[in-house]
Amino acid sequence: QVQLVESGGGSVQAGGSLRLSCAVSGRSSSIYYMAWFRQPLGKGREGVARISRDGSIRSLDSVKGRFTISQDNAKNTLYLQMNSLKPEDTAMYYCAADLRGIAGSGWSLPSRYNSWGQGTQVTVSS
Repeated sequence: QVQLVESGGGSVQAGGSLRLSCAVSGRSSSIYYMAWFRQPLGKGREGVARISRDGSIRSLDSVKGRFTISQDNAKNTLYLQMNSLKPEDTAMYYCAADLRGIAGSGWSLPSRYNSWGQGTQVTVSS
């Protein structure tokens, strides 16, 4: 199993930037895909971006050109660089890992991932 711990959330004004980090511990070699999800208060969980072992990336249309997912394998850390933030980006952001190798399709479905962090809150004010 793996453990995931997010950090880097906070409150910013619209147009600002934040970088989220997800520290991975445990059997990181077992991970096929990693992703960032977000969940606004009272709404469902939404896939933001996914990255594979070899660096292949998929992302939500509404964040393309603003958010960048990346990974540092030497540091066992996943990142989400968020620029040009908008109030509608306000949500709890979660890091997720797929240890079964099934997130190659349907990457934005939470059910594709079987390890989750506790989340970090991002609040964007207008």
